Amino acid sequence: MRFLHTADWHIGKKLHGFDLAEDQQAAYEQIQAIALAEKVDAMIIAGDLYDRGIPNEKSVNQLDNMLIDLNLKQHLPVLAISGNHDSATRLRTGSPWFKATDYYLNTKLSQAFTPVEFDDTQVFLLPYFEPFEARRYFDDDSIKSAADAMQQIVAAMAAKFDPAKKHVLVAHFFAAGSEHVDSETQVMVGGLNAIPVTDLAPFDYVALGHLHGKDALHAERVRYSGSPLKFSVSEANQQKGVWIVDTDPFAVTFKPLTPIHDVRVLKGAFADLTAPEFYKEQAQDDYLAIRLTDKRVIPNVMQALRDVYPRIIELERTDGPVVSDTPTETVDPHLDPMELLDQFFEKQTETAMTEQQQKWAQAALTAANKED
Repeated sequence: MRFLHTADWHIGKKLHGFDLAEDQQAAYEQIQAIALAEKVDAMIIAGDLYDRGIPNEKSVNQLDNMLIDLNLKQHLPVLAISGNHDSATRLRTGSPWFKATDYYLNTKLSQAFTPVEFDDTQVFLLPYFEPFEARRYFDDDSIKSAADAMQQIVAAMAAKFDPAKKHVLVAHFFAAGSEHVDSETQVMVGGLNAIPVTDLAPFDYVALGHLHGKDALHAERVRYSGSPLKFSVSEANQQKGVWIVDTDPFAVTFKPLTPIHDVRVLKGAFADLTAPEFYKEQAQDDYLAIRLTDKRVIPNVMQALRDVYPRIIELERTDGPVVSDTPTETVDPHLDPMELLDQFFEKQTETAMTEQQQKWAQAALTAANKED
């Protein structure tokens, strides 16, 4: 079997207020072209299809069009899972008829133990999960962390292995020994939730999502694809792309993607950066983090730089404090308090509130209203 491994599309994401829809569409078109040129048997998307649990209409339409193109127009099987940024409930809307077109989307832990079967490969799709879901599924109160859960999950999957086939796991978690960058959700990066790579040894390949760099983990058969785009300045030096994986004989090949607007760091004196002979040699429409070496006060420095470089995402004095120019978001005063809290929670944590958290918040709000 040959498949394309990608993840962390984060459709709907913004970079310091800049809409990335055009950039994400361009990246998708490159991914689609690679899949067709390499004649893959399937496309694997290892979670975080959306950037938010409640994506806006524009984001939903954009992802729908991508999946329709891949699955219905190009007739490529799509194997996907929900990530920690996705709302599993919303993402699986319409799923009862997905398999009729070879679109396999797992959003619940209970679905992970039925593999998708190919001629020579079994693919297990494990969506992002919390430890309490595993405790409930296995009826085992001893499960306190994702690492505890994975031992039982892998054992249950191994019991379904066809010895005549290769075995692939698609998952969305933090593997022990991995390195993260600024754009990734930190809540899941920690000792309690780190999955030892040794626990994944039964699989011939593990296609991971969650971390945004392909080099976040150095293991031959356990790999992150990384995100198709750079989502922070800390990713400026990363090469984005996708993996082409052959299961037999085993081979992994990286295929790079070229952004239409790169994320770069530009360092120099104000006079040099704004000199025509310099900036005309630059890709002025890239997303730029400017590092100014000047010590003098420069009036309206951000606007003057933006007249030349319209997509500045960060401005820093190399000998002074960071100057952030991220636009301040306005708040609709007519929003329902719970909706306002939902939006604030997502903005701060980059994940949607769980049903239990919503119940707690509603109870607190009701109690506060009674006191008033």
